[in-house]
Parts: sequence; C-alpha cells; structure tokens
Amino acid sequence: MLAAVVLLADQLSKIWAVSALSGGERVTVLPRLLEFHLVYNPGAAFSFATEATPVFAVAAAVAVAGILYAGRRLRSAAWACALGGMLGGAASHLLDRLARSPGFGRGHVVDFIDYSGLFVGNVADIALTASCALLALLTLRGIPLGAEPVNQRL
Repeated sequence: MLAAVVLLADQLSKIWAVSALSGGERVTVLPRLLEFHLVYNPGAAFSFATEATPVFAVAAAVAVAGILYAGRRLRSAAWACALGGMLGGAASHLLDRLARSPGFGRGHVVDFIDYSGLFVGNVADIALTASCALLALLTLRGIPLGAEPVNQRL
C-alpha cells in the first residue's frame, strides 16, 4: 500500500511540476532553503553518470524485483514500511526511465525540489532516503526482515 501511495504521489507531483514549471519558472517555498524548479535528470543523484541512463533503468528494474522478492518474507510492519517506501520510489524512477523522453529505457527523471542549490530531487527521492534511513535503523537494532512485531518478541 505504501509503495502505491509513494508512486502515485511522486507521479502526480511530477505532472504538476511539468505543467507549472516548464517555462523556467521558480517557486520559492522557503527563501534561501527550498524552491521548486524543473530539471530533467538523465543520470543518478547529483546528475552523476548522465551517459549511463539505460544502466539506471536496469538498476531500477533489478531493485524493484529484489524488493518484491524480499517482501515475500516480511513479518515486520517496520520492514514493510521500509521496503514499501523503497519500492514506491524505485518503481516511480523506473517508470520515468521507461516512459519519459527521450525514449524507452533512456527516459530522464523529473526533479523539481531544489534544496538550496545543493541538489534537486523529487518525492520518490524523499521516500527512498527515509526508507534507507529506516532500513539502517532496523538493521542496527538487529530486527530481521522476517521478525515478529517488536511487542511480540521475547
């Protein structure tokens, strides 16, 4: 369920960004901290490896498949949240790579949330970051993927 919410929120926010910001508009949300402006990213984070777009499409597909496979073992609500957020973010990025210009497997990810000039991201990036942080926390606490809920553990 969380994956579907993340996917839908990310894609709807990108539809808004493309329609509202395509003319080079900038919308200040928090002065000097956060603004919206449209960027099409062919690469990874920070526009890294912009020539490797097809590799990122394959990586996103492998991530989606891996998360779905790992999800079969879930017995923990916390892990379900972590993997759900990761699945939604990865699936949304995969959708961009498959369906957006310049073509199938080479599509550019729509980014529009500018964090004070440090980087520009999107809703899927927020979900992926939060999910990775939760995954790290669960791992550090020793909660296995197939764990019983915390209140039922011995």
